[in-house]
Amino acid sequence: MGRVFKFHNDVDTDQIIASQYLLLPNIEEMKVYTFESIDREFAKKVTQGDVVVAGENFGCGSSREQAPSVLKALGVKAVVAKSFARIFYRNSINIGLPVIISKDLYEKVEDGDQIDLDLSAGLIQTEKETLSCTKLPPYMQNILDHGGLINFLNEGEA
Repeated sequence: MGRVFKFHNDVDTDQIIASQYLLLPNIEEMKVYTFESIDREFAKKVTQGDVVVAGENFGCGSSREQAPSVLKALGVKAVVAKSFARIFYRNSINIGLPVIISKDLYEKVEDGDQIDLDLSAGLIQTEKETLSCTKLPPYMQNILDHGGLINFLNEGEA
């Protein structure tokens, strides 16, 4: 089970990690500023296995890979939204952060609720019910299981 952090529609990459923090030398230093303009305490409150839930068009804006990277670095298990910006979606898979589409979850949970994700079955268990969500194709799940595309491609190399 992970705690829900609920965000609105059209969360852009600048709201996830503002451009001024891209000058920091690495993701570890950037992650403490995640969602700073929406929830200044997010990086302090989120723990390993928590889930970001959002409305439509999550990750719109620039194509910066740091946006999904800071979420993964903070231990976010997955982002579940009604829809994603295409580049954010692909960047997330590439770095090993599950991005799951659920048309129903947003209305069924509140900030702080507990949910459990079964990515291989395409199911989300809320405190009250079981909902369906994206069931990732095996090749995409394999990339996530390896921690991202680069790890997947480097498998077997010594």
